[in-house]
Amino acid sequence: MNRRGCLALLGMTAALPAAVLGQQPNAARLGVLSVTAADDAIGQARSTILVEALAGQGWKERANLTIDWRSGGGDRARIAQLADELIALKPDILLAVGTPSVEELRRRTTTIPIVFAVVTDPVSQGFVENLAHPGGNITGFTDYDGPLAGKWLEMLTQVTPPVRRVLVVYNPATAPFAPLMLRTIEDAARTLHVMVEPAPVHDAASIGALASRKDGAILVLPDFFTMANRAHLLAAIAEARVPAVFWSRTFVDEGGLMSYSTDSAEQLRRAADYIDRILKGAHAADLPVQNPTKFELTINLKAAKELGITLSAGLLAIANDVIE
Repeated sequence: MNRRGCLALLGMTAALPAAVLGQQPNAARLGVLSVTAADDAIGQARSTILVEALAGQGWKERANLTIDWRSGGGDRARIAQLADELIALKPDILLAVGTPSVEELRRRTTTIPIVFAVVTDPVSQGFVENLAHPGGNITGFTDYDGPLAGKWLEMLTQVTPPVRRVLVVYNPATAPFAPLMLRTIEDAARTLHVMVEPAPVHDAASIGALASRKDGAILVLPDFFTMANRAHLLAAIAEARVPAVFWSRTFVDEGGLMSYSTDSAEQLRRAADYIDRILKGAHAADLPVQNPTKFELTINLKAAKELGITLSAGLLAIANDVIE
């Protein structure tokens, strides 16, 4: 059975008693809430990484661990509904992948430990008191540190013909941390002599309108909305024929120009360590929130050729992966 089929089966059988599933009656229970769709390639990859990392810690599905998988598919109302389902299953611990997952789960429990991954600025969003001492029942791993947004802009200035205007794309409803990033980008823009213009999107029509913006470049901020709608976003950017930089290499693997991103796979592996420690008696309040430690620059030279642009030799020299 492939991973898609496995996830579907898990979704159908999550509520069945352990005896029916052949699981140990005293198995620990982990609820996983993700913003991606169950059949999305990135969601499947993350699920596989998590299962392998937990197994490495000695936690194996249908042996001493039950995992209840829920995937929101970029639909905020659906994520809220799935959060209700997970809480009703009375898990020992929860894993929230993405900001909306944390928001919905924290509204429903202050006692079940929550470990998060791929989340931006958890302090300003009120998820934790501070990084070193999160307090409460929530801790985890962020996908962003301060200089990252400025680095995205700097990459666009290493394109020939030169970029003078950059549209910053995000959905205000699903990226509440965008103002933090915009401030960093605007500060960098003054030094780099680039004009920056926010370009909020919220539906297919607003994404499609980007196709007519042929007067600069595009910088896409981290946002589960942009990830869920990446096919439409990539199509609009391709029609506009402008260079773009993304927050995840998934966009580049699917035809985008370049990305500078944290390693979400590493975050899932580190989250598995926290899950193990909490199941063994540690408290979420005592485990510090950790910022990313691994970053990856990916460049798609095929996309550059199609756009008729060149990238600086310096940028190419430091790339972790160059797609020919």
